[in-house]
Amino acid sequence: MTRLRKMMLEELQRRNYSEITTRKYLQYVTAFARHFGKSPDQLGPNELRSYQAYLLQERKVTPGTAVNCVAALRFFFVKTLKRHQFREFLPYPKDRRRLPTVLSQEEVGRLINAAGTLFRRTLLMTLYGTGMRRCKRKYFARRRGRPTGSADF
Repeated sequence: MTRLRKMMLEELQRRNYSEITTRKYLQYVTAFARHFGKSPDQLGPNELRSYQAYLLQERKVTPGTAVNCVAALRFFFVKTLKRHQFREFLPYPKDRRRLPTVLSQEEVGRLINAAGTLFRRTLLMTLYGTGMRRCKRKYFARRRGRPTGSADF
């Protein structure tokens, strides 16, 4: 184990990071160093910028993966190496917000009519009419003692 890896591992453990987070952070920093073929403490802001661009544009990682990588690199440079100025060179990528699918009146009608009983039909109409989201439906299903993944209202 290298000196830098040991330092980072100790910092992660000292802050009580989970085992999975610790493993992933170490993997991200290792991948960063391998990409440039140098020790990560010898790399600077230009390499950070180019690596982040490489991840998003060439490797086409999801914004969530890029955020995790940025968090790992920030931890390494700011917490382990105490290079606080590096924080500004590692912005978190903006996550693209997807618009929800809007059903046509005909599709909503078919959905409601597919309900087997009057109770289920009334429940679907109420949920749709109030704009209640899926997570709330799961909450109410859990309170009624039903499995959260079931389609049974």
